[in-house]
Amino acid sequence: MQSFVKYTENSDFSIHNIPFGVAVFENEYIACCTRIGDRVLDLATLYDYGFFDEIEGLTENIFEAYTLNEFIELGKPVTNAVRLKIQELLLDDSKLANDEKTVEECFFNLDQVKMMMPLHIPNYTDFYSSIEHATNVGKMLRDPANALFPNWKHLPVGYHGRASSIVVSGTDIIRPKGQTKPADVEKPIFGPSKQLDFELEMAFIVNKHSEMGESISTKEAEDAIFGMVIFNDWSARDIQAWEYIPLGPFLGKNFGSSISPWVVTLEALEPFRTASPKQEPEVLDYLKFEGGQHYDINLEVYLQPENGAENLISQSNYKFMYWNMTQQLAHHTINGCNVEVGDLYASGTISGENPSSFGSMMELTWRGQNPLQLKDGQERKFIEDHDTIIMRGFGEKNGVRVGFGEVSGKILPAN
Repeated sequence: MQSFVKYTENSDFSIHNIPFGVAVFENEYIACCTRIGDRVLDLATLYDYGFFDEIEGLTENIFEAYTLNEFIELGKPVTNAVRLKIQELLLDDSKLANDEKTVEECFFNLDQVKMMMPLHIPNYTDFYSSIEHATNVGKMLRDPANALFPNWKHLPVGYHGRASSIVVSGTDIIRPKGQTKPADVEKPIFGPSKQLDFELEMAFIVNKHSEMGESISTKEAEDAIFGMVIFNDWSARDIQAWEYIPLGPFLGKNFGSSISPWVVTLEALEPFRTASPKQEPEVLDYLKFEGGQHYDINLEVYLQPENGAENLISQSNYKFMYWNMTQQLAHHTINGCNVEVGDLYASGTISGENPSSFGSMMELTWRGQNPLQLKDGQERKFIEDHDTIIMRGFGEKNGVRVGFGEVSGKILPAN
C-alpha cells in the first residue's frame, strides 16, 4: 500500500497502522483522530464531509467526543470498517487524495495539535506476567532457589490498580512520599521515595460492557480487545517493600502511571503475531487457548537527565511474556467480574533473559548494586529528580512497520 501522505520508512505511523487518539486542534476544539507519518487527521471533520457515510452502525459523529470510549463500544465490525476506510482514503489517487480542500482542513502538523488522554478508564488491573521479571524479583527479595510463588505458573497474578492517576505521555510525575523501613532503622520513617523506578509494560483496552456473573473465554477475548498502548507503571520500590504485605501494592504504585496517546488496534498488530511459549505445568481448561497469542513488539527504554542526552538502558520485547492477553482477560472474568468499555489491563513488567532486556531499574541495577553508567559520566541506581523516562515500541516484519510512538514522563521533586 502506498499513501499520498509521505513519511519515512522507519515511521511508527505507516499506512499499515491507523491508530486512534484524541487531540486538541490548534487550541480551538477537541476531536478523535488518527495519524500517518507526522500528520494528524481530524476524524470529526472527515465525518462531516461524508467520508464515512457508507459505514453501517456509524449513525452520528461520534468522533466529536472527548474520548474514544463511545467509538470503541460500537464493536469491531464498525471500528474495523472505519480503520479500513481510513486506509483506503489515504491511498494514492483516492477520493481524499484528490480533494485539496478537505486535505487542507483535516490534516494537521504535530505542532498544531496536543494529544490528550485517549480514553476514560473506568477500571485498571495490573498483571505480573513475565516469568523473567517475577524470577528476578523473587531472587532479590526472597529465596533464589524458590523465586516464584507456588501459584505463579497456574494463573496470571494481578491486582487492581488506581485508574484515576493514569495520565497521558508528557505529563510530569511528582516524586511520591510515604512510609519506608530501611534495614538500618528500627522504626519506619516518612519522606520522599529514594528508590523511584519505572516498569516497562504494555496494556490492552476492552471495547465492551459485560454483566456481573458473565465470563469472557480465551476464544472470546480477542473480540473484546480493541487495541494496545505502551504503559509505564511508575513504582516507589522502598514504599512498596514496606507496605505490600499482606494485601499487595498500594501507595508505592497509585501515585501515577503513564500511557502512550495512540491506541494501536489488534488488527494493525496482526503481522507481528507469534507463537506462544509452552506453559508447564499444563494450565486449567479455562486458561487454554488456540494459536499464537503473543506479539513480536520491540520495546526500548531511555533515561534522559535534565538538559542531557537520551541513554538507551533497556531493549526488550512483548513476546517475552509468559501469560498472554486472552488468558489475562479470561482469568480476570472467570469469577463473574464484569468489565466496562475502556477498562485497561497492563501486562506487568516485561523482561527477557538477557540483562539488557530487563524492564525496570530494580533489575537493571540489581536493586542498586550495579549502577547504570550514563553518557555524561553520571550514575543511576534509581530515577532521580528531573530525569525523564521515555519508552518506545514497534513491530517490524517483511517491510511493514507499526509502532506506538512513545510514552514519556519527567520526575519532579516531592511537594
